[in-house]
Amino acid sequence: MMTQWLSNFILAGTIRFLLMNSEYQKMISNCVEVSTALNSWKRVTEGVYLYNFGIDPYTGDLFHETPIGLYVFNFVQQHFSQWILFCLFIFTDLLTALFLGLTAEQYATELVSKKKEEEKSYNETTGTDNDTSIIYTSMMYVSAGYLFNPYIVLNCVGHTTTVFTNLLYSIALVSMTKCSIFWSCLSIALLTLQGLYPVSLLVPAIIYIARSNNIKRKSNIVKFIIIFISMLTALFCISYYIMGSWSFIWSTIGFILTVPDLRPNVGLYWYFFTEVFEHFRWLFIASFQINVSLLYIVPLALRLRHDPMLLAFSYLAITAIFKSYPCIGDVGFYMSLLPLWKHLFQYTQQGFIVGCFMLFCTIFAPTVWYQWIYSRSANANFYFGVTLAFAIAQIFLLTDILFSTVKHDFAVRHGINKDISGTTAKLLLE
Repeated sequence: MMTQWLSNFILAGTIRFLLMNSEYQKMISNCVEVSTALNSWKRVTEGVYLYNFGIDPYTGDLFHETPIGLYVFNFVQQHFSQWILFCLFIFTDLLTALFLGLTAEQYATELVSKKKEEEKSYNETTGTDNDTSIIYTSMMYVSAGYLFNPYIVLNCVGHTTTVFTNLLYSIALVSMTKCSIFWSCLSIALLTLQGLYPVSLLVPAIIYIARSNNIKRKSNIVKFIIIFISMLTALFCISYYIMGSWSFIWSTIGFILTVPDLRPNVGLYWYFFTEVFEHFRWLFIASFQINVSLLYIVPLALRLRHDPMLLAFSYLAITAIFKSYPCIGDVGFYMSLLPLWKHLFQYTQQGFIVGCFMLFCTIFAPTVWYQWIYSRSANANFYFGVTLAFAIAQIFLLTDILFSTVKHDFAVRHGINKDISGTTAKLLLE
């Protein structure tokens, strides 16, 4: 088992290393689907250059990383050669896959124990060998889903800072499944400082903490909130100490909220706010930001309170779809978590449609971009049509998973079984 898992990591690392040293690396890093105003490594390099010359990188509309990120990237570019930099991106991606595998192991263990409790009511038993196989399979599928996901590979080869953001996301997920208050607070605080939207992960993290110990439930929740606020405040103070001013807030969180840069990406903001009348701009900015950050938090938390990992997945998917500056690295991250709900796939109905949409949009996006920018045989409407279809496909995917959860719960509650003589039943049209 370990040999197969290790071979996946070696193969994934080799693929990334070969692509980074190929002629396609620059082309990938320049793709608007891969690099945005927030995660472009070119902007990081220019921001570090300005910082070393005593110029505040936040004075213009160029650099949008946090001061802590600026300090770290400055150290990396000063002490790491190009080859070591390649290895750093690859190692970070492989480490993210490892943490996601550990998350899958913990979550699959929870599902197996929950399944045993449900089967006790029907006087049924399951074998421990089968349970071990389910846990291992979940680990393998999730880690492989991240390692060999084309979106993630392109994201790593393109040298985007989303690689490091995904690492923080994976740390947050594995920490909340293991009920680690310190690491959950630290990772979510770092993500919130950088992108604001990940603050929604506090909800599933608190649910996990509350479930860990019924006796000290209230005290653990209060402790978690206090530690998170303290860490977030400390990170802001450290950022102020590095820069000597609060100018970074407007260039990081303010930049994400106000959406001043309308260069095309795989999101929905750029085209809409290019066309909207200026005096309606702030109204629609508020509407868009409420949609992605506040609208779904409470309803989903109430419905999915018994499955906080699915709740976290829903928040990640909503953020990747509706955030102001998304990239395919964000999409690839939450899609790699889909094998966690392999037991729900029999209840899904939109798999073929979503798969076709995702495939066509992935192929057509760079094609239409070339026609628009280089050959001038298309216009912005063509590219926005592809990004709109891409967002619709993701919405279909998320809603299909959520509806399949409802169907699964209904089947378990009413004892509906699709097995006939020990095998899964199939419907055939004759």
